[in-house]
Amino acid sequence: MASLQTLTKSFAGWVIFCCCCCLPLFLTSPLPLKGAELASTAHHACRLRKINFQQPYIRNRTYTLAKMVQVSDQDTDNRFIGQQLYINIKENNRCYMMKKIVEIVVKDVLLTEAKDQYPYVEEVAQFLASLTSELSRCKLSGHREHIEKNLEEMKSKMKQLGENGKTKAIGELDLLFDYIENACTDAPKKGGNKKKN
Repeated sequence: MASLQTLTKSFAGWVIFCCCCCLPLFLTSPLPLKGAELASTAHHACRLRKINFQQPYIRNRTYTLAKMVQVSDQDTDNRFIGQQLYINIKENNRCYMMKKIVEIVVKDVLLTEAKDQYPYVEEVAQFLASLTSELSRCKLSGHREHIEKNLEEMKSKMKQLGENGKTKAIGELDLLFDYIENACTDAPKKGGNKKKN
């Protein structure tokens, strides 16, 4: 009889424990994401905090570096950063596109011999790399062929231009700064993203 009372008390204790502790945890745990919720999560992963772009120091360094290099850029026919990047790219993929472009510019331009040729290159490269790191969970939504094509055209043009291509890319850092800000923050759009494609 004593063992039946002990069993009943311990069973009642487990029921109370499960109802008070486990049930609320189960009810408040997130469910697996589906469809639109998953897209919304991907959208938030493709967002940067506006504060990243409100630092006058890094904005000034980026613009100053770009202006210094623009003086030696004699090529007025080509442009890397502009609306042509967004041809056939849905607006919700523009931040992903700009993330990929920043990765290319940092790796193939800023972290080369350019870092020894111009002031502020390392600071700007670190800032841009921190943005791509913050966007590490930003994924492409939909088909990649248009993005891949546009990126390949940019890389091909940069390679074709050789050192002048690197000079042009550094001279367009001000545009890159504005384009990534416009594509990846919830800021009011200016300049770079006004046109819809």
